[in-house]
Amino acid sequence: MNIITPTADGSNTFYNETIGEHYHSKHGALQESKHVFIDAGLKFASSGKSEISIFEVGFGTGLNFILSLEYCVKNNIKLNYTSLEAFPLTTEVLNQTGYSAYVSADTWNSFISNYEDSLKGIQTISPLCQLEIPHTTLAEYHTEQTFDLVYYDAFSVQHQPEMWSDEIIARTCSLLKP
Repeated sequence: MNIITPTADGSNTFYNETIGEHYHSKHGALQESKHVFIDAGLKFASSGKSEISIFEVGFGTGLNFILSLEYCVKNNIKLNYTSLEAFPLTTEVLNQTGYSAYVSADTWNSFISNYEDSLKGIQTISPLCQLEIPHTTLAEYHTEQTFDLVYYDAFSVQHQPEMWSDEIIARTCSLLKP
C-alpha cells in the first residue's frame, strides 16, 4: 500500500509500505526531481540536440517523466522515454500526487490518458514524445537499444540491495550510448 506524504517543498510523494521507503525525498519531491534529473541530467545531455532518449530505472510516480516531457516540449526536443516499473501505480493513485500543478494541462492530460497503454507498449504522448513503461524488472529486461541518458531512480540500497549490485549497475551502464 502507498500512503501519500507531503514533502518539505510542498509537493507530495508516496510512502511504499511494502518497501519501507518514500518514492521521493521527504525534503522535496519536486525539488529532487528537478535538481537531480532535469538540471543535472537532461539539460546537460540534451544540450545542442534535437532528440534525446532516456532510460529510467523505476518509473514510480512519473514525476521525472512529466518534468522531462515539459522541458523537451518547451525546448523543441524529441523525447523517447523508456522506464522500467516492476510495480506500476494505478492511474487513480497517480492522480492523487497533485503533480498536474507542476506541468501544463496538455502535458498532464497527455501523460495520464496514455499511461495505462504505455505499460503495454510504446505510446505517442505528443508529437515530440514516445513513452514506454515495460512492466518488468531491470534483471528481466532485454533490449538492443541504447540511450543518451539514464535516470537511475531505484529505492535505496538499504531497501533494494539487489538494485545496487555491481552486475546491475554495469548492465545499466551498458545501455548508454558511447
